[in-house]
Amino acid sequence: MSKHAEIRRYFLIIEKIRNGKYPSFTEIRDFLYQQGFQVGDRTIQRDMEQIRFEFGVEIKYDRIRRGYIIDYDNSVNIESFFHFLEIVNTAELLTQSLLESKDALRHISFDTGGGLKGINNLRPLLFAVRERRKVSFRHYNFQTDKTTDYTVKPYLLREYQNRWYVVGLVGDTKKLRIFGIDRITDLEVKAETFVRDRIPDPASLFDYTIGLVFSQNTAQDVILSFTPTQGKYVKSLPLHKSQEILIDNIQECRVKLYVIPNYELTQEILRLGDTVKVLEPEWLATEIRQILKKTLKQYQ
Repeated sequence: MSKHAEIRRYFLIIEKIRNGKYPSFTEIRDFLYQQGFQVGDRTIQRDMEQIRFEFGVEIKYDRIRRGYIIDYDNSVNIESFFHFLEIVNTAELLTQSLLESKDALRHISFDTGGGLKGINNLRPLLFAVRERRKVSFRHYNFQTDKTTDYTVKPYLLREYQNRWYVVGLVGDTKKLRIFGIDRITDLEVKAETFVRDRIPDPASLFDYTIGLVFSQNTAQDVILSFTPTQGKYVKSLPLHKSQEILIDNIQECRVKLYVIPNYELTQEILRLGDTVKVLEPEWLATEIRQILKKTLKQYQ
């Protein structure tokens, strides 16, 4: 059976445990059967072990409730794992559709944002991160309009809005930098290895961040009021994993985020126009108000 099929089973097992309220082993097996996977008990047990060993997601049996649960506290990068499963599962479904009908692409429309540019850099960069190998490359900066040579200790790969970025240290500095892989050329993975500096886990820097611009500032509550219609979109696709619904009625949908305000959050608020209003913190509401005033002047 293909690797795609294995990943598909992982996805279904996780989906059943997340949504099934302590499903039993039999319920998990029956769910797989319903999805077309006629596999034995040993295969399912092995899948659960592989999910734990390969991806660091702890699946445990609750003897009191007689069912399986995900131990979030002892799982590693679980949100990244869920996102990975969604990507692979979508790719598998599309691949199967194409195999069934050659004209399937005529009925699918992809975003033309250019997210695949530089994707050839992804595999060598992932290898460098995993093996702690230094990399060198040339990187084009949109703001300065310059291309600069860098030697980087890569720590993390980050995906945001269908684009990939590498996060790492440049030279002997202690401040992490972010480079878009779509703007990287002449990439070379060095034979030279490096020892990770004692800095915060790069992935944790994004825990309270929307997008790419992270900082060491303290996270705080951000309260936003949406129109009822926009609220439906926000509920179906949360702005951040911390999102909490405070009010949801015919007048408004009010949510609370626990994040570090940054450039991407501001841009997201501005993108939603008159369907959103910042209630707290006051300084952020003032900042949005000033930006909108400057924008309005451009049309006067």
